[in-house]
Amino acid sequence: MEVKDSNGNPLHDGDSVMLIKDLKVKGGGGLTLKRGTVVKNIRLTSSEDEIEFREGKSQIVLKTCFLKKA
Repeated sequence: MEVKDSNGNPLHDGDSVMLIKDLKVKGGGGLTLKRGTVVKNIRLTSSEDEIEFREGKSQIVLKTCFLKKA
């Protein structure tokens, strides 16, 4: 399984990615991740179109179509 960002670049565990769109986090108490935010140390999931990362104490899962490799 190969996970790719919105530009087709391969992603690996521990990579840094940048958001290409403002995203509202469901269940996050009104948290919004802004466009241009860099997320470090991502982890790949069992799905090829999702990654996960830690934001404070919470785990957040993002679709790879909203990310580009930083």
